[in-house]
Amino acid sequence: DKITSYLLTGVDFAVDPPEGMAPAEGRALANRTEAALRRVWEQNALDQLDFETEIDAAILGDAAFKVTWDAAEARVRVTAPDVQGLFAWWRGDDPARVWRVASRYTLAAEEAAALFSMTPRGDAPCTVVEGWTDTEMELWLDDRLVERGPNPYGFIPFVLYANLREAKAFWGVSDLAAIMDPARELNRALSQLSLILELSGNPIAVLENVTDAHDIAVTPGAVWEIPPDAKAYLLDLLQGGGVRLHVDYIDLVYRTLHDLGESPRTAFGENRGGLSGVALNTELDPLLKKVQRKRLIRAAAYRRRNELILRLLERFTGEPYAPYRTRIVWGPVLPQDRSRQVEDARALVGAGITSRRRAADDLGVEDPDAEFARWLEEQVAIAGKPRE
Repeated sequence: DKITSYLLTGVDFAVDPPEGMAPAEGRALANRTEAALRRVWEQNALDQLDFETEIDAAILGDAAFKVTWDAAEARVRVTAPDVQGLFAWWRGDDPARVWRVASRYTLAAEEAAALFSMTPRGDAPCTVVEGWTDTEMELWLDDRLVERGPNPYGFIPFVLYANLREAKAFWGVSDLAAIMDPARELNRALSQLSLILELSGNPIAVLENVTDAHDIAVTPGAVWEIPPDAKAYLLDLLQGGGVRLHVDYIDLVYRTLHDLGESPRTAFGENRGGLSGVALNTELDPLLKKVQRKRLIRAAAYRRRNELILRLLERFTGEPYAPYRTRIVWGPVLPQDRSRQVEDARALVGAGITSRRRAADDLGVEDPDAEFARWLEEQVAIAGKPRE
């Protein structure tokens, strides 16, 4: 949850005018493309879907999006199928080139009958398998082939991506793999310390040279009658600093858990040294590096998802959106000084290093062109207003 919250902070996208196109025409295409993508974003609540999908990816090691056309509502539908039901085939020399994807899921008998106009065998849930290539699509209901024909989209409508990649591997690695053993050891050590404290709160009475004992209870005002040569005392499990050893061991396991999870305690609000600026960045550097690695993978997946959305819109609405290029904009992971960001953006624009639009994108302005147009209107109004 913590990594996902840092990862998706301020995520957005932008469309730049294509190269080699007239400025006015390119700007109009970029604006139209951004507007179309934002409509799909709002219709599918992609901010919520992305957060839920990232949690799945962190736990399972992989995630996926499915981008299809909803003929009934005449819009693009983006979903996140269970990656545990997805199977992929890729080129032997290039895991990034997937040529076939199969999706398996379960439907209730009445739902399968309504969707596929087939009578299921009994009332048991039905297993549905979709097989996709760039040119062909197959649909199986249990062991029966329901449909086979050309792919209506011309591409595989799935975007599969890994949580964190292993070298030369297609499927990713879960965040839990590194912290599972330390978490179990932490649970065991805490349970052991809890038992010691519980026994210390209910002390054990030790009787020496006593062959029989009745009604021995450790309560205020209790009176024990024992033989003259007998001895009675309470067993102190906390003597000699034994509990401190358990606490120190728990602290070591706790540190191991945070080190392997790459989430320092500072990420959870613990900043005993009052760190800020460069010192805080250094303290959180493991977290920043992990988020950076994940963002490299997500940026490619989000760009591919945007491309599939635009291809579907172009195919079913006739509106051109090529070359389907978008840029993913990530927000800062750590709290930033907004005034300092604005000053840096002004300096870059003033020096001719970046454009106003790029600076507005980086500062999180949703529609830089519309904002700039409103600014121009205000300047005209101010210039034309007579002075009193």
